[in-house]
Amino acid sequence: MRLEWLEDILAIAETGSFSGAAERRRLTQSAFSRRVQQIEDYVGVELFDRSYKPIKLQPTTLAQSGQILQLSDGLRQLLVDLRRGERMTNNKVIVACQHSLTTTRIPVILQQIPVQHDSIHVRLRSANLDECTGLLLSRQADIAIVYQQPEETNDFNADFLEVITIGTDRLIPVFKTALQDITEIIAGNKDIPYIAFPADVFFGKVMDRKILPFVDPGIRYVPKVETALTLAAVEMASAGIGVAWVPESLALGRISEGLLVSLAADLPTCDLQVVAMRLQGNQSLAGTVFWSQLLVL
Repeated sequence: MRLEWLEDILAIAETGSFSGAAERRRLTQSAFSRRVQQIEDYVGVELFDRSYKPIKLQPTTLAQSGQILQLSDGLRQLLVDLRRGERMTNNKVIVACQHSLTTTRIPVILQQIPVQHDSIHVRLRSANLDECTGLLLSRQADIAIVYQQPEETNDFNADFLEVITIGTDRLIPVFKTALQDITEIIAGNKDIPYIAFPADVFFGKVMDRKILPFVDPGIRYVPKVETALTLAAVEMASAGIGVAWVPESLALGRISEGLLVSLAADLPTCDLQVVAMRLQGNQSLAGTVFWSQLLVL
């Protein structure tokens, strides 16, 4: 049963005449009558009682009118969804992004995509650094946006990769208490609780190489919680559980609200670069538009 046939039946039921239904369906009356006959031949029964004016639905047709309407609406929506799905497939770009960058960088990028490309569909894959590069290399993502340390730029300089720097950031220590309270703790050589990252994730490696070796050796830093999620570290620092080293861009909102204070003047920090990567070769239209937007950041 075709969608147009279902709509023909409904048009007759609503107008009460072949002529009115033909006008609604934008057909001549003779062409519409032939199509109605074709529908009845296909079904094998008469669907309309032509002895009445206005025409009435046969009792069996009337009993199924609700289902006919439901099927018509369902098929029409199916067509819309299939066409939208095809457009989304052709206009989709998959971006793998480290968790904190998904929060701080992606919204800005999406806001700046030109309006003539508003049909572009962006699918975000939020993951840690190794997972982001893995998704890119296995072609499960078109673009990867990640952090790296400035002196480690050679990590991503493979011949088959195109890499651009799209911004800078800094890993800074933040805490809930007032600045004078934490400086008193530091001055008094007391234990300082901090939020740790797993050793095998990017920020865990940064902590091990660039932060902890440079803290005052007279102060004991005690890991209270370990998490791979920088967003969780921000929340725990806000709750006063411990000092958290997090990207400055991620903490700025809480700092401006007075919920966190930066300890960058008293404790070590580490500069970061934000880089975007893609594989060399042919790119989709959506991927090209997204990449071109990264170039002007």
